[in-house]
Amino acid sequence: MKLPTALEMQNLDRSATEEYGIPSIVLMENAGLGTVKMIERELGSCENTFALIFVGPGNNGGDGLVIGRHLHQRGCQPVFFFLVNPDKFRGDTAVNLQIIKKLRLPFHVIDNPKRVETIPILLKQFETRGLPCFALVDAIFGIGLNREVTGHFADTINLINTSGFAHRVPIVSVDTPSGIDSDTGKVLGTCIRADYTATYCCAKPGHFIHGSSEWTGKLEIVDIGIPPEAIQRAGLTTELATIDTFKKISRSLQRTKSAHKGTHGHLLILAGSPGKSGAAILTGKGALRSGAGLVSLCAPQDLNNIFETTLVEAMTIPLSHSTQFLSIADWPIIEPALQGKQAVVIGPGIGRDEQTAELVMHIYKTVQGPVLLDADALNILAENRADLNMPGGPRIFTPHPGELARLLDKSAADIQDNRIDAATLGLDLFRNDTHETVLVLKGAGTIIASSDGTTIINTTGNPGMATGGMGDVLCGVIGALLCQGLSPLNATVAGVFLHGSAGDILYERTGAGFTASEVADMIPLAVTRHSVRK
Repeated sequence: MKLPTALEMQNLDRSATEEYGIPSIVLMENAGLGTVKMIERELGSCENTFALIFVGPGNNGGDGLVIGRHLHQRGCQPVFFFLVNPDKFRGDTAVNLQIIKKLRLPFHVIDNPKRVETIPILLKQFETRGLPCFALVDAIFGIGLNREVTGHFADTINLINTSGFAHRVPIVSVDTPSGIDSDTGKVLGTCIRADYTATYCCAKPGHFIHGSSEWTGKLEIVDIGIPPEAIQRAGLTTELATIDTFKKISRSLQRTKSAHKGTHGHLLILAGSPGKSGAAILTGKGALRSGAGLVSLCAPQDLNNIFETTLVEAMTIPLSHSTQFLSIADWPIIEPALQGKQAVVIGPGIGRDEQTAELVMHIYKTVQGPVLLDADALNILAENRADLNMPGGPRIFTPHPGELARLLDKSAADIQDNRIDAATLGLDLFRNDTHETVLVLKGAGTIIASSDGTTIINTTGNPGMATGGMGDVLCGVIGALLCQGLSPLNATVAGVFLHGSAGDILYERTGAGFTASEVADMIPLAVTRHSVRK
């Protein structure tokens, strides 16, 4: 599913009008009518009710006028609150305003903070007539909003959120909840907390980033008549990872009856140090639970017994010079261990010892197969920026916001402000002309940026996964999928989706409080749930 930015969506609207001859007022009519049909499906008949329509500037406000008119056609009494002087309306919005006036539908101008205080008073006048309030329609700001919401706009949004005023009334947002940046998901000061959002033509990136579903509510995409040819020609590069995406990518994982451990790859893991042996164990468990045929761990001497007794299905490769931390001195042991491995994971729990850093950089620059780098491996890369454009083969990077902030010399807050741009900037650090590069920015609405120009937003995962070790399991999942023949990008997209889906199963059953180890154990069920392989 393609996710256009605000600018790309504006270009799509313009393309429909200028290149395909579809009048813009037809698009607005389709948007308003489609929203009313969605509301009816969700809330039932609106007959003998009233609805409050909050109308802002621009085409979003025009959509609200069309919505109110079609509610009126169905026996509902719409009441419009104009948050700007209606004399300022232009174009299609002005045309629809004239229709509202000729129908003599009631409206009130709320263009300063003092007038906001009159909204509850006006509401009570309708309640005394015995009519129930059907819905509050938020048509204040659309996808073009890129500044903080202040003044009477902010006061109105806060009043709507306090809600339904005297009663709990469903809130329906037009295109996007007013107050969200539709490109980044960031709340611009304050934001409508919608129960339902009708978005037009395509969903937008901001509907899925920063946990923005709590503002968006139930999302429905309304077809407003923009030709699919226009969407195909638009060159949209941001996509949504859905169940269908996962199924398509994962078809090759279906196993034949003659399958054996040698046909599903061998993963090499370099992870763990004193106090962080669990990181290596969780990575190995994630890989085994995700179908890797074989898993081997390069083990510092002091940790070898822990690995062997805790992760009995994996093999260990004891490193004679790496007493506690992985060391470049053991390269003569590690180099032959790389033979026959389809992928390498390095970084979880390894620390930043000088000898470890030298080993990480040597592997980064020389290993020709796919290598996933996580955690302290990323922190080591941040200290060796001059070598970032010299990878030996395909590379996958899986930072959380803090790790990416160190790579980009920014704060974690800067990363979170615009996660898509941050992931793209992070990818640019590693981009090269020879090998495929993928970067995963972990967090709510995980972002996957690829050197082919694609940006993908994941749709699985939940707040219960905000606990230690989750990223280690994810490394193992992606590593296992690489070993089973998926490309770096496909292994990453499928791995992130599968990891989040396993967490979702647990969250449905128990709520928060489950562990990373339990997520690893749930991965086979997540695979079965999506019918990927038999």
